[in-house]
This record gives sequence, C-alpha cells and structure tokens, in this order.
Amino acid sequence: MLNELDKQLLQTIADMPDGEAKGAVNIRKDSGCAARMSTENIEITSKQDKPGIDITIKPGTKNEMCHIPVIITESGLTETVYNDFYIGPDCDVTIIAGCGIHNDGGAESRHDGVHTFHIGRGSRVKYVEKHYASGSGKGGRVMNPETIAYLDEGAFLQMDTAQIKGIDSTKRMTKIVCGAGAEVVVTERLQTHGEQWAESEMEIVLDGAGSKGRVISRSVAQDSSRQVFFPRMTGNAECFGHVQCDSIIMDNANIRSVPAIEANSVDAQLIHEAAIGRIAGDQLLKLETLGLTEEEAQERILKGFLA
Repeated sequence: MLNELDKQLLQTIADMPDGEAKGAVNIRKDSGCAARMSTENIEITSKQDKPGIDITIKPGTKNEMCHIPVIITESGLTETVYNDFYIGPDCDVTIIAGCGIHNDGGAESRHDGVHTFHIGRGSRVKYVEKHYASGSGKGGRVMNPETIAYLDEGAFLQMDTAQIKGIDSTKRMTKIVCGAGAEVVVTERLQTHGEQWAESEMEIVLDGAGSKGRVISRSVAQDSSRQVFFPRMTGNAECFGHVQCDSIIMDNANIRSVPAIEANSVDAQLIHEAAIGRIAGDQLLKLETLGLTEEEAQERILKGFLA
C-alpha cells in the first residue's frame, strides 16, 4: 500500500500522480515490490539469482511507456539492485526510472542500482532518471547508479539524468557502446549544496561506422559541495562525438571537470569542451532591475541553466 509520502516521492522522481502511471509499471519500495503491471508488449519479471527485474520489450513495440521507480523510506536500509532491459528491434519506447530516499533517522539509507540495456536494431529508447532525497534525520542519503547500454545497428538512445536535491553522496557510472549507425545523446543535470559530494564517470564508445555520441553536462555547486566529472569519448571507426561540460560554481564549492577523447581511427571526429564559471553580474543586475531580490534572481538563473 502506498501512503502520501510514497506518492509524493513517486510524483517527484517519476511523474506519477497518486503513484499511478499508464503502461508497464514496477514500483520498488524498501526492498520489496509495492506494485507491478506488465502489458501485452512489455513484460516485467523478478530475477531469480539476485535482487532486481528483467524488462523484455517485444519487437515492433511503439509509443509505450515503462515506469520502474525505487523509493526508500526506512532509515538504515541499504540495497544493490540489478535491472536488465531487453529491447527488441524496431521499437520506440520511453522508460522512466528514478530513485527517491526519505530518511528521518540517524542511519545511512543507500540505493545502488545497476541498469543494463540491450537495444535492438533500429530501436529508439528515451530513458529518464531522476534522483531526489528528503527527510529531517542525520543519516546519509546515498545513491550510486550504474548504467550500461549496448546499441545495435541504427539504434538510438536518449538518456536524461537529473539529481534534483537532497543527495548527500553519489557516484554515477555510465558506459554506452554504439554499433554501426547507432546514436546516443546523454544529458546530465546536477545540483549540489551544503557538504554534498557527487562524482560522475562516463564512457561513450563509438564502435561502428557512422555512429554518433553527444554528452551535455550542466551542473551547479553551492555552499561547500564538491563535484567531479570524468567524461570519455572513444572513436574506433568513422564516427562523430561531442562532449560539452558547463558548470556554475558558487560560495566555497569545488568542481573538477576532466573530459577526454580518444581516437583509434583516422575517420573519427571527436570534440570536447569544458567551462566553469560564476553567475555573470550583468545577469543578476538585469533581473534585479525587474524587481527580483538577489536570491530570487540567482534562483531564476540557476533554474534556467539546468532546464
């Protein structure tokens, strides 16, 4: 049974009003299954050898959605979960994940999730993952997501990740391998404050001829928080890759951005860009002349930057 707190978390991380959504659904709550529904084309089954689920999407499935959020509301609960996606050829689907932790206690609550995608030939997948934490307890709120994806010929993956607020510590690992003509676009948005720490390590491997990869990372570090980002683009064939990292630093925060590109083919075209800076004074002044306070102006700028 879902209570009001559960529903609030699910709305924040997975856009599920009242904890409900159309299409296939699997809600994991405090290491158990709170709800599950498969459809004619999307089957969700429990793993037999370790915690997690298998999601199998039939070839040719179009315009369907699958929600697989995780919520933790027990202080001191830690878990590692393995979810595998088997997406047949010629599909067009949206997968909504996300994790929410509410910790009112003194012990650390932690979720480590490993998601592995096998995307069939010519399929298009949009994968959305949001992280959020709340609660008045002193116990840590920790999330360590790992995403691995293998794209067959002509497949397309759009991966949108966001850390909204409240996560004390996170280490994100991402590896995506693209076959011939495959394309991946990764958008990462991150905001830290207080003493929070966040690390993201990403590897995009362009293996096949005509493959494309693009990484767009935008982050804001406030107070005394720390961030580090290690994106790496590797071109093993005729391909195009672009890594763009933009960050706003505030207060006493610390940001490191270490992009890398590696070409193993004379036909690989790889670009990386990285920028770290503060909010421009003229932007603040312009908004303040419109009647906003300095705090309101900063909030408006940061919201637009991370949109």
